[in-house]
Amino acid sequence: MMIDLYMDDARPCPKGFVLAKDAAECVELLKECDVRVLSLDYDLGWNMPTGMEVVRYIVAERRFPSVIYLHTSSAAGRLQMYQTLYANKPGHVRLYNYPMPDDVLRQIADGKFKVENGHGTELQ
Repeated sequence: MMIDLYMDDARPCPKGFVLAKDAAECVELLKECDVRVLSLDYDLGWNMPTGMEVVRYIVAERRFPSVIYLHTSSAAGRLQMYQTLYANKPGHVRLYNYPMPDDVLRQIADGKFKVENGHGTELQ
């Protein structure tokens, strides 16, 4: 099953996304589903695993979504997640060090978002 996944413990989930409220739930969804777009928060509550745990899982298991956004307000967490993902991602994965733009959110909500990779054969 192909899904778009939004991990955050506090922000409202955008239309068209499946919400994961913590790292364990996000990892479970990454295991069970094909994730097209993933948007990650870093801080997920006091004394809880962070978005970095999800990043470590993605890298270790090579379960990269096609598109990854980092919407966290934690500058240090964002940098750590970005650097780890960037150093390990396959060439076809699109990684953005900022939240999803409004036009992307609208396209996903309307079911019109397309992954642009230039070749068409690169995506699994």
